[in-house]
Amino acid sequence: MIVKPRIRGFICTTAHPHGCAAHVNQQIDYVAANSDVAKGAFGNVLVLGCSGGYGLASRIVAGFGCGAKTLGVSFEKSPTESKTASAGWYNNKAFEARAEQQGLYAKTLDGDAFSDAMRDQVMDTIKADLGQIDLVVYSLASPVRQHPKTDELHRSAIKPLGEVLEIKTVHVEKGEVSNVALEPATEQEIADTVTVMGGEDWEYWIDALLANDLLAPNAKTVAYTYIGSELTWPIYWEGTLGKAKADLDRASGEIQRKLQAIEGDARVAVLKAIVSQASAAIPVVPLYAALLFQVMKEQGSHEECIEHIDRLFTSQLQIGATMRLDDAGRIRVDDLELAEVVQTEVKRRWPLVDTDNLPELGDLAGFREDFLKIFGFGIQGVDYDAEVDPQRID
Repeated sequence: MIVKPRIRGFICTTAHPHGCAAHVNQQIDYVAANSDVAKGAFGNVLVLGCSGGYGLASRIVAGFGCGAKTLGVSFEKSPTESKTASAGWYNNKAFEARAEQQGLYAKTLDGDAFSDAMRDQVMDTIKADLGQIDLVVYSLASPVRQHPKTDELHRSAIKPLGEVLEIKTVHVEKGEVSNVALEPATEQEIADTVTVMGGEDWEYWIDALLANDLLAPNAKTVAYTYIGSELTWPIYWEGTLGKAKADLDRASGEIQRKLQAIEGDARVAVLKAIVSQASAAIPVVPLYAALLFQVMKEQGSHEECIEHIDRLFTSQLQIGATMRLDDAGRIRVDDLELAEVVQTEVKRRWPLVDTDNLPELGDLAGFREDFLKIFGFGIQGVDYDAEVDPQRID
């Protein structure tokens, strides 16, 4: 079959097997050629949410930068003879294939990372293959969570708090800038968002690893978050997402306390804005990101996802690194995004931007390109007019 992108809103319902594999290999090649992270910095790494974005980049840096054995968990859609898999399915296969070529241990478990059944499967795999884990990366991104204790299904809601929010946004496909009115969240929606995107599940994972004695002495765990600029705070940091992120901070403190017995460390790492399925779905964020990317590219400070995570590992996570911490104890690697010279220019453009001048003031084209790359489209060297087997990456 010939695979083309089919986009509905902020979701692409197809993924290109060769394109996804090429994108993974590009990131691996970047790390192999450019990373300064120390070989052996981490021996065994567990990545929860390993199939795309920052989770995949973390697995790549751990495996091909540090030389670590990596165990990944993600929930993917398998291909059929007539339908493509999810992009993450192809990404995982490409990562495993490259790891096998270089003699690296890489195993991926496919299933619901929120479930106790998957936790048990991971524990059994670590016992059989790895012994103990040196680093746990928590990078799960899901709009829903079935709670393992109650079986209740919780759905997150990206909404403001308290009152209707009127704010500027952009229609990514049409390139139209407009104002939207967003209804405030109910108390139930707030609670559900915290349940899905807060820190409880991260705690469950660390509790299980500790109970099974599967964390090595001095083991580290890091969970990823985003704070961003005050331009996005009304819908992000000051909305339902902010409540969830505050709970992630709470969980970090609890986990930190629990890890004292093995002299371990737990941190929330604040990362920069990137294009992901999640960010594309959040009102305001695509417009802010388009302006931000344009400014950072003009100033020479823009980082792709793999570059950003490589900097996190190299400058913040590996042994001997001096962590850049804020008052809440979070690792801050959003420093380039929040640099005064960057934010001053983004804020200058924000009230000026409209549909007509967006191509001049922002990089919406780059945002769209990055979005398509998530699904394996627009990758240089891939023949998108060729017939492919959706069940194979080669």
